[in-house]
Amino acid sequence: MPFYVSPEQSMRDKADYARKGIARGRSCVALQYAGGILLVAPNPSSALHKISEIYDRIGFAAVGRYNEYENLRKAGVTYADITGYQFDRHDVTARGIANWYAQTLGTIFTESPKPFEVEIVVAEVGTRPADDQIYRITFDGSVTDEPGFVAFGGQADQVSAELKERYSDDMSLSEAFTAALAALSTPVNGERPEFTAAQLEVAILDRARDHRTFRRIRAARLEELLAEARPAPAEPPADDSGTSSSGSAPGTPGASGPSDPSSPSSPGNSEPPTGPAPGGSDRGTGMGGGPPSSPSSPL
Repeated sequence: MPFYVSPEQSMRDKADYARKGIARGRSCVALQYAGGILLVAPNPSSALHKISEIYDRIGFAAVGRYNEYENLRKAGVTYADITGYQFDRHDVTARGIANWYAQTLGTIFTESPKPFEVEIVVAEVGTRPADDQIYRITFDGSVTDEPGFVAFGGQADQVSAELKERYSDDMSLSEAFTAALAALSTPVNGERPEFTAAQLEVAILDRARDHRTFRRIRAARLEELLAEARPAPAEPPADDSGTSSSGSAPGTPGASGPSDPSSPSSPGNSEPPTGPAPGGSDRGTGMGGGPPSSPSSPL
């Protein structure tokens, strides 16, 4: 005969188990900007996506166990397609999908011995910024409306605190990406992570697009955003030995002014410089060279 466990203890154990599993991953960020909604997730894998498209103007992002939230993503796509086919495409909203996810995760958390170790964000871009919607669904089926931005998974509290200081309304895409990257680079256990383009998964819901607004940002465009987000290296100071001779004190060797009549003229002083000053190269840092590449095509 199995041992008796009170419902309170059972729910507490399930919640602790799910939280520990979710905290082992890396945090993800979703935030509004002037042109839509930006989704950023650290993800070194090019085959397993954390960010995907659900419907025309609706995006999906998740953290936790991949097989669990991938099953939820496929089920959400099926739900959205059936709803749009039976009624109308405008009846498919992020709020309806978020409520459906909440019911599904709440049932699994209550009835299953093992809860899903996932956190989900469903975002919908509107025709104007006031119509944008971002919903966060936790492992136990709780739904919260997140105006402006949300950080979830991993060390979400630290990332959210950093993002709150940097977030502002009507940011450009470059400014929003800079804020998201700074928040995701918050030091964890005394170490500040550094991300490359191959370690980030970035997508946007573009408000300017008419039908399918979801678009991934990859390759050259992502490299440009990373270059804009990181400060440019300082140029080395010019070498004093290579400065123009016009700044020399009068009467000293190498002065460009008229020579002192009392001193013998030196033929070396009247010769022009033989080349550029050491350390005075005018080459740029190479961060803005070349025309910007076009964004990648939508899925």
